[in-house]
Order: sequence, then structure tokens, then C-alpha cells
Amino acid sequence: MHDDQYPAQPLRQRIHEVIFEADTPAGKLFDTVLLLAIVASIIVVVLESVASVRLQYGMALKVLEWGFTVLFTVEYFLRLYSVRRPMRYATSFFGVVDVLAVIPTYLSVVLPGAQSLLVVRILRLLRVFRVFKLAEYLSESRQLWAAMRASSRKIQVFLFTVSTIVVIVGAMMHVIEGPAHGFHNIPTGIYWAIVTLTTVGYGDISPQTPVGQFLASLVMLMGYAIIAVPTGIVTAEMTRMVHGEITTRACEHCSAEGHQHDAKFCRMCGVGL
Repeated sequence: MHDDQYPAQPLRQRIHEVIFEADTPAGKLFDTVLLLAIVASIIVVVLESVASVRLQYGMALKVLEWGFTVLFTVEYFLRLYSVRRPMRYATSFFGVVDVLAVIPTYLSVVLPGAQSLLVVRILRLLRVFRVFKLAEYLSESRQLWAAMRASSRKIQVFLFTVSTIVVIVGAMMHVIEGPAHGFHNIPTGIYWAIVTLTTVGYGDISPQTPVGQFLASLVMLMGYAIIAVPTGIVTAEMTRMVHGEITTRACEHCSAEGHQHDAKFCRMCGVGL
């Protein structure tokens, strides 16, 4: 039987309001404490990776690490309990990040050193936009994401063009310079072309012949022109986005956020808010 046929329990509603919505004092306090805990847990992971600190405070750091892990695990299951469609949240971006934020600690039991992967918890700090009710930042982040999605095809064409250029230039440098100057094969030439075109310039490989240096100069000049292309594409799409006043209200049915103040129904599933 569909879960919508059962009336929502007051406890579940209260938990949902506290955990998912930052518009209430309790919700804002919860998110603030959560963010502080996330920052503290990341500091513990970083300190634990320093040998001298681990030697002196290893046991205390280990206890704190497990304490934060248990705390985040309980929080994750409370999130699943408070929504009507747990799998919808579990497969969402934040749902996946929440799982990745606790798995390394449990994995470290059988795979020592895995706890270093706990730095993925820093992604959970994205909830900072909810804590202080930064509606304008939520709106701008949604606008940026929409602009990137709208620009995806243009960027794909751009990347295909750049890939074609670096393959051709890499092959040319392999022929011009050869193994004697470090260009042992075409993949090495492609690596050099990418490093040069992006203006990174590691300097581990460099052309020695006049022809190779001339080609390198062209690639360098081309790099400055190419770097601005994706920025221009996304910027052009952003100017076409429509601004809207966004709140931190979250749908109990599908966990979608980013609704406008006067929204009566969820923008994703249509359930009443």
C-alpha cells in the first residue's frame, strides 16, 4: 500500500522540520551545530594524518573520529526516517555524500588508512547556504547549475575541439622533436600539448628545435584564447537565467528544496507543501 495513504506522524514531522528546514529556530540551531561538528571532524581527520600528532594524541583522535561517525550515522537514519520516500533522499546528492561521510571509518576496521577518505565530509558544508537562510545564494547556485546544464552541449563541442587540437599537436611534436628531446611517443606529446595549452607549463618536457619552439609558441598563444571560451559560454547562459526568491523549505515527499516563498506545491513532485 502506498505510504501516502497513512497520515503523517507528529514526531516524524517535527524531525523533518528540524533536520531539513532552516527557517525555524530549531532547524537553524540543528544545522549550525551540524556544520560545527563537520568542521571539527575534518580537523580531526587532518590532524590524525600527521605522524607526530598521531603519536601523541592518536587514541583521543580515534575516539573523536568514531564519535563523529556514530553521530553522523544516527543523523543519516533520522533523515531517512523523516522523509516519506527514503530512497529518493538516499540516492540524492546529499544522501550519497552523507553515506560517503561515514563509510571510511567503518571501512578502516578492515582496511587501515581508509579513514583519510573522511575528508569527503567537507562536501557536507554545502549546507551552509541553508543555515543562515542565504536565499540569494541558493538562488544563484541554482542559476549557476542551470547555466552549466544549458551550456553542456556547447562545452562538449569545445572539449572535442580542444581534444582534437592536442592530439594533432602531440603527434606533430613527436615527429618534430622525437625521443632525443623527451617526446618518446604520441601520448607524451599529447601530455605536453595539454600542459602547454592550459598554460600550466610544468617544464619537465620542452621542445629544443626551432620548429618545435615555434609550434610551442603558437600553442601558448592559442591557450590564452581558448581558456576564455568555456567561461564565456557559461556567462552567456547565466545572463538568460530568471531570478527568483528562494527559501529553504523542503518537501516532505521527495525532499526537494529551493521553493519560492509563495509556493503551495512542490516544484518537483507536486505534493502540497
